[in-house]
Amino acid sequence: MVEVGPRDGLQNESVLLSTSQKLEFIGRVIDAGARRVEAASFVNPKLVPQMADAEAVAAGLPRREGVTFIGLVLNKRGALRALEAGMDELGAVCAASDGFAIRNQGMTSDASLAMCCEVVRLAREHARRAQITISTAFGCPFDGEVDPSRVVEMARLAAGAGPVEIAIADTIGVASPGEVSRLVESVAAAIRPLPVRVHFHNTRNTGLANVWTAVQAGAKIVDASLGGIGGCPFTPRATGNVPTEDVAYMLERSGYQTGLDLDSLVVS
Repeated sequence: MVEVGPRDGLQNESVLLSTSQKLEFIGRVIDAGARRVEAASFVNPKLVPQMADAEAVAAGLPRREGVTFIGLVLNKRGALRALEAGMDELGAVCAASDGFAIRNQGMTSDASLAMCCEVVRLAREHARRAQITISTAFGCPFDGEVDPSRVVEMARLAAGAGPVEIAIADTIGVASPGEVSRLVESVAAAIRPLPVRVHFHNTRNTGLANVWTAVQAGAKIVDASLGGIGGCPFTPRATGNVPTEDVAYMLERSGYQTGLDLDSLVVS
C-alpha cells in the first residue's frame, strides 16, 4: 500500500498545516507500518499553497530503513525540484482526458504522457525510481466518459519508458466495480510484467468495493489516505480518497498482509 495522505490528503484541505505538523503526520503513518509514503507534491505553490513547503518537508523527512518517500510531479520542472530535494521516487502524473490535463497541467493528454516518460528517464539518470499515474482513467469532470482503450494504450506507451509501476486513478470517484475489473485486467495485460497500482476516490461510496475488485483483478498496489481525506484542487466537488484504515481492515480480514497496524492507524 502507498500512503498518500501527506500529499493527496492535505492538498485539498482549507487549513494549511505547518511543516512540523506534516512531518509528525508522516512519522505517525510510518510508525503504523507504512513503507511507501507520498510525502509532497512539487507543484506551483500559487496554485496549490498546501504544498508550498515541499522542499522543507523533504529536508525533514524521518529517514528509516525500508521506507520510500515519493514526490508527485506534474512537469519536468517539478521533477528537477524533487530530485534536488532528495526524494527517493518520483510520481509522474498524466491525464487520460484533454480537459483535465489542460486545467491540471497546462498541456494536452498526449503531452502529459510524453512528459511522464521524460520524467522517468530523468529519474533513472539520477538513479532514482519513478512511477506513472494515469489520472481521470474512469471519467473526467470536464470531458465526461473516458474510453478504456485510451487508458490501456497510454499505459502501454508509459510502460515503455521503464517506470516501476503504472497506476490508474479514478480522480473524481465515478468508477464502479465492473468497469474497474475490466480496466485493471486490460492494463495488467498490456504492461506485464510491470505491476498495476490503483488510486480511488470515494465520491459515490464505491471506493472500497473498487479496491477489492481491483485487487481481485490483479492490481498489486493500492493508494489510500489516512482518514479518507483528500481530493483534487482542480476537480469540482472533489472528495476524499479511500481511507487507509478501512482498506487495511478489509484486506487483512480477507487474508492479505498489508504491513499496517490497524490500531496504530486509528490512533494516528
